[in-house]
Amino acid sequence: MWEERLKIYDELVAKCSNFERKGKSMPYTSANGHMFSLLNKNGELGIRFSKPVQEKYFEELSTTYFKSHGATMQGYILIPEQMLNDLDTLAQLLNESYDYVMSLDPK
Repeated sequence: MWEERLKIYDELVAKCSNFERKGKSMPYTSANGHMFSLLNKNGELGIRFSKPVQEKYFEELSTTYFKSHGATMQGYILIPEQMLNDLDTLAQLLNESYDYVMSLDPK
């Protein structure tokens, strides 16, 4: 299952021209010194947003915080499994997250 999710994640990131996937054992994206998406060892996808946008997506997508290695990743929402087949919508979310981290002070 993880390999299948990795393929989906790679396809998703390939749809976005402003950044590339990083990481071998823990695939992620980062920009401006900030990580903004992550595929955990369970094959779950987390995407980072500002607090108000997180709250909006928690409600709209009926989801919760993303967890990785047993830790709740503050700022990240768990992308619902049924959305993993909709790469166009996911690409919009990922680009929105990229724009968010680019608005933060560089690390």
